[in-house]
Amino acid sequence: MSISTIYVTTQDRQEAETIARLLVQERLIACANIHSTMISIYRWEGKVQQDDEAVLMMKTHSDLVDSVIDRVKELHSYDCPCVVSWPVAQGNEDYLKWVDEQVTSPDQ
Repeated sequence: MSISTIYVTTQDRQEAETIARLLVQERLIACANIHSTMISIYRWEGKVQQDDEAVLMMKTHSDLVDSVIDRVKELHSYDCPCVVSWPVAQGNEDYLKWVDEQVTSPDQ
């Protein structure tokens, strides 16, 4: 079993909740955590910007990461959303097994 975490920033909590709920319903992710208050400082179109955003942290099978990224890009309001992932190296085996059981891999 190979599990990954996917990190996404969204314009607000509502967008994060919408994306998370759809991806759980579609069984692309097992769960999502939403941090509803964050400040992002970044350069966009040649200017330094600052915005309030929300953070979405999702857990899924590593072989579903590409599908999750594609789906987030379809649902997201930004032209170029932050969607990055990293593999989970270690964790509570019971939790990782639960994540594994909640999502549907492409080969199932």
